[in-house]
Amino acid sequence: PSSPPSSQRSSPRALWDISPVVAPDAPIFPGDEPYALKWTARLSPACPVNLSAITMSPHVGAHADAPLHYADGVASAAEVALDPYLGPCRVIHAIGCGPLIRIEHLEHAGQDLPARVLVRCNERADPVWNPDFSAYAPETVEWLAARGVKLIGLDTPSVDPATSKTLDSHQRLLRLDLRVLENLVLDEVPEGDYELIALPLKLAGACASPVRAVLRSL
Repeated sequence: PSSPPSSQRSSPRALWDISPVVAPDAPIFPGDEPYALKWTARLSPACPVNLSAITMSPHVGAHADAPLHYADGVASAAEVALDPYLGPCRVIHAIGCGPLIRIEHLEHAGQDLPARVLVRCNERADPVWNPDFSAYAPETVEWLAARGVKLIGLDTPSVDPATSKTLDSHQRLLRLDLRVLENLVLDEVPEGDYELIALPLKLAGACASPVRAVLRSL
């Protein structure tokens, strides 16, 4: 059959890669296990392949915390449902919001929220570890959950401040059964609605999983 007229063909959907490069110098929480790669086999007359092995914390780069990260006896990365990590998503800009993302930073884009909300706090992702990053205020997590949000994310290392020992926002995630993406790169993403694809790996017993997070135009 002949192809449809150009006016009837769908345009390619734009794609934003919102994952940082995972590398040995990727910024990590102090004491976390950095990314490292070694070769266990190299191409040679006696070997038909290159083969590598890696070690790293599952919190390096863009990642999905599992509930097991902040509670015992709950789901690991292999056990979380995948639905929250795939589907309609809103990116909201709160650039320069300070230490905490508060409700007033999101209200301008809070009508008819989809089930996934990512907040851009930075003009540019920080290439080195900086403990003075923006995190979620616990009441903001509550506000989003009350509007049907099932997954929240942001372009900083954690939903709680680096110095927090009580992890109040993580505990809200646990109580409200929300999922979270951290360490995203939203530098080039305009505020608006997208499709999110950020599936965690099926890592048995792991407290988190790396994700290759992307957004697609609707």
